[in-house]
Amino acid sequence: MDLLDGLRAFVATAESGSFTKAADRLGLSNRLTSKYVAELEARLGTRLLQRTTRRVGLTPAGEDLLARAPALLDDLDLMLSDMTEGTRGLSGVLRISAPVTFGETTLTEMLRRFAAPHPDLTIDLRLDDAHVDLASEGIDLAFRIGTPVVSSLKVQRLGQIETHLVAAPAYLSRHGTPRGPQDLKTHVCIADTNRRTPALWRFSKQGHAQDVLLSSRFMVNSARAVRDLARAGHGIALVPDFILGDDLQTGRLVHLLPEYETGHAPLSAIYLEGRTLPRKVRALIDFACADLHAKR
Repeated sequence: MDLLDGLRAFVATAESGSFTKAADRLGLSNRLTSKYVAELEARLGTRLLQRTTRRVGLTPAGEDLLARAPALLDDLDLMLSDMTEGTRGLSGVLRISAPVTFGETTLTEMLRRFAAPHPDLTIDLRLDDAHVDLASEGIDLAFRIGTPVVSSLKVQRLGQIETHLVAAPAYLSRHGTPRGPQDLKTHVCIADTNRRTPALWRFSKQGHAQDVLLSSRFMVNSARAVRDLARAGHGIALVPDFILGDDLQTGRLVHLLPEYETGHAPLSAIYLEGRTLPRKVRALIDFACADLHAKR
């Protein structure tokens, strides 16, 4: 297995550009990762990587090997995984990336139920609102809200996130209820700075759009914090549906201007293009799609 260890170490280092990141991805020490690559280079009789103090780059031979080795390793992993999972269920490590609030409110519980029948499966969930690089971080699958901008990624649509205009009954009793989008200019509004245009809210009715530019008293980069401020009666907010829970049913929050559409974004599963999709990744995508649709 020395050759395979060397190939894995090389691919991880080449994709991440760092022995440190590669070692973390493989669960090895820096020294052992570097050793595996050096032994592979010695075996092939050519240098694959150019080492500098800041980054590791590829030689022409390294570029040739990187174009072929990942698919080879993926095919091998898939074969071994299918043989193992056919008798014992899903196994190994599944590395997942997701936005923080969606991960905390929705995905964590979903993954718990997905993993329950598979005791040999390890879930490595990494929550970050930034779009991490899947290759360099060794991510198998990412959940993303919004339209992906990287064309080299494979995208599978899972559903749609709706946003709702909401406020607490206590706030409405003090300040009144807006009858139209333009009325919001006289209200206290809470802006989620994770949105592409935090202060510009778009409303649509029967194909006609209205944009309202607001001056927000509260600005925060967390959908959960926005919801909590609205719950506490501090203003009107645009909140994604996955964070609302039963707030509308229990009356903790009131859905305002329901005759207007207030925005939506696709929820997608993202993975690297050109790689054989492991059975455990496909199983999670199928599970997530069914689970999210069941909640609609």
